[in-house]
Amino acid sequence: MYTSTKQLVDGLDSEGRLIRIKEEVDPYLEMAYIQRRVYERGGGAVLFENVKGSQFACVSNLFASIEQTESIFQGRCEKVKELLSYKADKEKLNELKKRPWKVFPLLKELIHTLPKKIKVAPVMECEAKLSDLPQIVCWQEDGGSFVTLPQVYSEAVENAGPMNSNLGMYRIQLAGNEFKKDEEIGLHYQIHRGIGVHHESHRKAKKPFRVAVFVGGPPSMTFSAVMPLPEGLPEVVFSGLLQGRRWRYSKYKEWTVAAEADFCILGTVDEDDLKPEGPFGDHLGYYSLTHNLPYMKVEKVFHRKDAIWPFTVVGRPPQEDTSFGDVIHHLTGEVLPSELPGLRELNAVDEAGVHPLLLATAEDRYLPYCDDGEPYELHTIAHAILGKGQLSLAKYLFLLGDGDQVAPHVHDYEEFFKYALERLDFSRDLHFHTCTTMDTLDYSSTELNKGSKLVAIACGNPKRTLAKAIPETFKSPFEGDVHFVMDGVLALDIGKWQSSDQAREEGERLARELIAGEGVAMIVLTEESEFCAQSISNFLWLTFTRSDPAADVYGLNSEVIDKHWSCEAPMIIDARIKSHHAPVLEEDPAVAKRADEVLGKYLK
Repeated sequence: MYTSTKQLVDGLDSEGRLIRIKEEVDPYLEMAYIQRRVYERGGGAVLFENVKGSQFACVSNLFASIEQTESIFQGRCEKVKELLSYKADKEKLNELKKRPWKVFPLLKELIHTLPKKIKVAPVMECEAKLSDLPQIVCWQEDGGSFVTLPQVYSEAVENAGPMNSNLGMYRIQLAGNEFKKDEEIGLHYQIHRGIGVHHESHRKAKKPFRVAVFVGGPPSMTFSAVMPLPEGLPEVVFSGLLQGRRWRYSKYKEWTVAAEADFCILGTVDEDDLKPEGPFGDHLGYYSLTHNLPYMKVEKVFHRKDAIWPFTVVGRPPQEDTSFGDVIHHLTGEVLPSELPGLRELNAVDEAGVHPLLLATAEDRYLPYCDDGEPYELHTIAHAILGKGQLSLAKYLFLLGDGDQVAPHVHDYEEFFKYALERLDFSRDLHFHTCTTMDTLDYSSTELNKGSKLVAIACGNPKRTLAKAIPETFKSPFEGDVHFVMDGVLALDIGKWQSSDQAREEGERLARELIAGEGVAMIVLTEESEFCAQSISNFLWLTFTRSDPAADVYGLNSEVIDKHWSCEAPMIIDARIKSHHAPVLEEDPAVAKRADEVLGKYLK
């Protein structure tokens, strides 16, 4: 089992899963561009042996696919999945209670969950300055260099120690903005993250909030930092289980240190002081903008003698972080339905940036004698989903129940939306949550962390036959191109967004005067209708990342009855780019030309 990034790189190399780039490559944009192209082409890990301005080699695309990730963990994923299956499968759990000796080999795996303190930590062999670390900038408008695969470690203020710790992948800005060189780094953690609980408890206790940032080391640590574990279950426990080896740690003064990490940055977060952090090209495909956020006053930077700096690049999905989601679903896909009775499947849609769109299927079991095609328990399940951890950040939730046929799988997007749009009763099945929380990285609302949600519940028998082309009778009161996206869905240009008031007038006018034609159930308003219609991926990304439901959803003959908003088909979603939106990520052509020249020697 790999205990350092060098071991991991050597292992991937021996399996033919590594590209070694020997030419000097610039950490400003070039390395990130190469990473994106290699991932796009289905390549393996990339080792940059000669990084301009740095003594350290860098590696990316470590988690390029489910296959490569499972290879890294050498069969451990299946053992973890088998253990988790006992939580998901009641029959297995009952069998465990009756005949525990049958699963004794699996139970022995639990010894790996106990952290182990050691005296000599490889990570503390050498010291460095922040400016010695690779200064990787991924997108041209980024506010500086960032750590993109950080493992940010903190502990509870009381009963401190690994068993009361949190490990999360919260981005770290190494340089730029107002951060003092070699003394301060930005710490960006978003809403509903475990580190926030620790930060607040230290503030209340008026005690120093010590934080450690680990980079590299056992790959199970990197993966555990993104794992959506239940609150109270330390990620270092899961890391030991996934690695099949107890997590090793040491102490430096009051800090807990991951002994086998490649790099370690130790510091203290100021109780109340904030500094500007960002912009940063993020995983929704847009920049997250500059905001005042916590920062760390750095005390020490350690690294191994053979340290290699792992990094990744995020942007419009799919990217390398897509593989994290795939593996997490592979491990835990059966667990959530077992915790929410009636839930069958759930998919946080990567193509739409994960949090903007959830697709789910469930069983309606409350009133089996009522064969009226109305949702009953589905409402309860929808609220349970939105009350579960980071699923609470979802913006759109489409939930399907069975009708005259079994609801389609949540990863079959065209069939899923066809089933939904055939069955949605737009006067009954759209439920808005207004003035609520939204993902920090989602700028579709005018306020940070605030916005709205839309739950759409579809079940029963079909209520309409969806159009398979643009109906001849379709007529818009606005001039502009219209494109067919998929059954029942059209993309319509009505001009660029000008202001909230004008957009509201345009949406309401369209809802009044539109002649939709037979079988049109959804219309997406966009200045890029041809792009929207080119692929399902484009439709999902554009529609659900660029709209705030309460502000941007309209419908034919809409009205409010007993505080419930209803309309007739079609529902209209204004997914145009607004003035308050963050900029779309775009590549620099000059950088692309230079990077393609380097990459061309390695990829044919």
